[in-house]
This record gives sequence, C-alpha cells and structure tokens, in this order.
Amino acid sequence: MKLFLDSANLKEIEEAVSWGAIDGVTTNPSLVAKEHRDFVPLLREICERVNGPVSMETTTRDAEGMAKEGRLFATVHPHIVVKCPLTKEGLKATRQLSSEGIRVNVTLCFSPSQALLAAKAGASFVSPFVGRLDDVSQDGMALIRDMKTIYANYRFATQILVASVRHPIHVVEAAKIGADIATMPFSVLEALIKHPLTDIGLDRFLRDWEKLPAAIKQFKTVERTLA
Repeated sequence: MKLFLDSANLKEIEEAVSWGAIDGVTTNPSLVAKEHRDFVPLLREICERVNGPVSMETTTRDAEGMAKEGRLFATVHPHIVVKCPLTKEGLKATRQLSSEGIRVNVTLCFSPSQALLAAKAGASFVSPFVGRLDDVSQDGMALIRDMKTIYANYRFATQILVASVRHPIHVVEAAKIGADIATMPFSVLEALIKHPLTDIGLDRFLRDWEKLPAAIKQFKTVERTLA
C-alpha cells in the first residue's frame, strides 16, 4: 500500500520524504490556507519535493469552473492530480478532465454507490473519508471493504485512496483490506513509527554497549579485523 502525506507544509513533507516514507501528497484549500503562501509557487515546490502524485482541490461548485481550474492546476507540474468533489457537477468535471488525460481524485466519498459513480466517470483515485464516517457512528472501514469488492468485480482501474485517517489502526486496517493508498496527517505518519518496546529495546542495547571497555569499542579494532 502506498502512503501519502495530507499536508501543504514543506517542512513536514521534506521530513517524511527523508524517511523514504511517502509516495505522494494530498492537499486541500484548508491545508494550503494554513501556510500563508502564494498558492501556485507553494504547489510547485511541493511537487518538486515528492516523487509521486500531488492532489489539489478545485474551489468552484460548477463543472465548467472545476474543469477550468483543473486544466490550470495540470499546467503547474506533471505530478498534479485534480481533486473534484463527489457531486453531480464534480462527476461531470471528472468525466471531462479524465477524457483530456488529466488525472482526477474524486474526494468526499461516503458510500459505495458514490464510489461506483466516481469510477465510471473515469476517476484515477477516489477518496473515501473513513474518519468522518466513524465520527457519525458508521464503520468507515466497511466502506473500504465494499469499494474493494465492487472495483474488483468490474476491474475498475480507479485506486482507493483512504482519507480522513485519524490513527495508525486506520492505516493498518486499510492495508489489510487491500486499499491502494492511505493519506494521513504528519502526526499519524509519526505514530506509525512509534512503539514503546522499540524505545525500551534501544535503550537497553545502548546501555549494554556503554558497559564495554572503551578499547574494544574503537572502530580501528573493527577495521583491523576486516583487514
């Protein structure tokens, strides 16, 4: 499963890239607004730091406006994927943009029927929001399982991009189901690394190392052995 970072913060993106941890980035108007930067230069900088798709969301409600914005986004960088909402107008724009060879991520998906329509419209990705479903006492991961079955039944090429990820269990469950991608905030990506037993084990190993005589810990000793 690929991992995307849901962020427009360059420091977060650069840090995640340095771990070899992410395969792409998703953004939205709210994330971009937090950075207080000129929009297009910021988007281009993100694309230059990530070797993979970078999603940016349209900000109009009608299909014509979304398609126009999407074409402009696509000129910024080859990594750009245009995000359109799962509405009637969003589906129209998705159909139009995909017919022009522009990749579309259909966002704000909350039901299997919506996911089916997004795939039929030609979406490259569809983003089901599992955390928001959990928030209203629905099983977000049940949606991912249904989508996986439907897409497999009809061999849709649309990739399932699990979004609104709130904690590591969402990521693990998505991977077990077989989702193509999970996108998450930096805090969740960090949480994937952490385990108390890792920290305890590392501390123990290093304490034991410190107990050894200094003479046998020199790298010169290692070099002589290898020679």
